[in-house]
Amino acid sequence: MFRRKAFLHWYTGEGMDEMEFTEAESNMNDLVSEYQQYQEATADDDDAECLDDEYEGELPQEEAP
Repeated sequence: MFRRKAFLHWYTGEGMDEMEFTEAESNMNDLVSEYQQYQEATADDDDAECLDDEYEGELPQEEAP
């Protein structure tokens, strides 16, 4: 809606600047990008743990003295 400037006149009429919307959009895009990086990192960690679990059963167990 912001790109089409729908309802923007209501906010600018109350004292907001159009630049505030642009900055907020940029901040939101940065935040989404940061969360996606965290999601990808945790997905990679989960994959590594699954592989560790698969090989755990195949390793010979040491006998306790």
